[in-house]
Amino acid sequence: MRRIYFLFLSFWVLATQASFAQTDTLKLNLKQAEQFFLTRNYDLIAAGYDVERARADVITAKLFDNPELQYENLFYNHETKKFLQTSYQYGQYAASLSQLVKLAGKRNKNIKLAQTGTKLAELEYFDLLRSLKFELGSTFYKSYFSASSVAVYQEQIRSTEQLLKAYELQLKMGNVANKDVIRIKSLLIGLKAELAGLLNELEDNYKDLKLLCGINTVTPLALVLNTEAIEHLTAEQLPYSQLLDSARLNRNDLKLAKTNLEYNEVNLKLQKAMAVPDVEISLSYDLKGNYPEKYTGLGLKIPIPLFNRNQGEIKKAKIGIDAANANIQKQELQLENDVFNAYRTAIRNEKLLKDIDPAFSSDFNKLISGLIKNFKERNISLIEFLDLYDAYKANTLQLNKLQLEQMNSRAELNYVTGTNIFK
Repeated sequence: MRRIYFLFLSFWVLATQASFAQTDTLKLNLKQAEQFFLTRNYDLIAAGYDVERARADVITAKLFDNPELQYENLFYNHETKKFLQTSYQYGQYAASLSQLVKLAGKRNKNIKLAQTGTKLAELEYFDLLRSLKFELGSTFYKSYFSASSVAVYQEQIRSTEQLLKAYELQLKMGNVANKDVIRIKSLLIGLKAELAGLLNELEDNYKDLKLLCGINTVTPLALVLNTEAIEHLTAEQLPYSQLLDSARLNRNDLKLAKTNLEYNEVNLKLQKAMAVPDVEISLSYDLKGNYPEKYTGLGLKIPIPLFNRNQGEIKKAKIGIDAANANIQKQELQLENDVFNAYRTAIRNEKLLKDIDPAFSSDFNKLISGLIKNFKERNISLIEFLDLYDAYKANTLQLNKLQLEQMNSRAELNYVTGTNIFK
């Protein structure tokens, strides 16, 4: 009975938690989203494993070659008709112990190559972090302003539905024409169709945001934008030369290109060392198969570098250095173009918003608040009402778009400089 009660209680707790997870709204600002992202993003987790694998390669490179033990025994003595005899009178066996000794500093060069490979893996991790963080910020802002636009449509639809009900009532009383009711219905259908498309876009943004942050699929989100941080710093306050220097110092893709050159230079040294043959030293003992009996010997084996002097791998390593140098030049040019373009875009977007009168939006909202009232009181015509209503919607959506572009351009400045200038 206790077991049944325990199972029932466990089931109830799990069901309650599942229900809570589905209905509880998660309020999320960008800083909180970044915290989720750093601990739950699966691409970052996978890249972290790649770094650990690269560190394991360093352990492998530090290991010495194992010694080799070789043993041979008489299998069958046809004279005594016995197997595996080891006695001096009737048996025979031989054994040797050998050790490979690497010359020309191959082991140290292999360790250096593996350590540089670890550095490459770490830089790839941080460059992935930079890219995903930019994607996170961009997705967060798109989701936030899409949700703001959805709210505008929902308010318009609610007001238009109220207006439609009032007009349908007036139509029954014979106070308005049927064409006016049809016109309002058309407006309502158009608003709902546009809202459906916007909701589809918002759901896609939420999906990407949840995937980046490792948030449960069914968790509703309520995004919060830190408006104080927006006004704290502008792109115009930042000198272009300072941004360029920051990018050269902090961009992990440029560091990656330079480290790749270092990797190829170490690899060239290793490949030249590989042309030097290694020595194998051995100690051997033979009971009766050699002269004199109970033979002990010291062996030395070394390949003669007559044909294969590792020419192909040395050439490939030299080509790798040339390719790495070209890639550094490309990354430096890419960096300069990225910073210049992002800087100009950020200033342009800020200027567009700055040129808009701050009181314009609030004045427009006040105008719209009295619009429906004036329309109901017949102070304005239906055509004037629809024109002003459409202008209000277009103004609000355009303002959201400009704010989105401003925030995206700031996130891009963080991305191209490899810093966190705008927090």
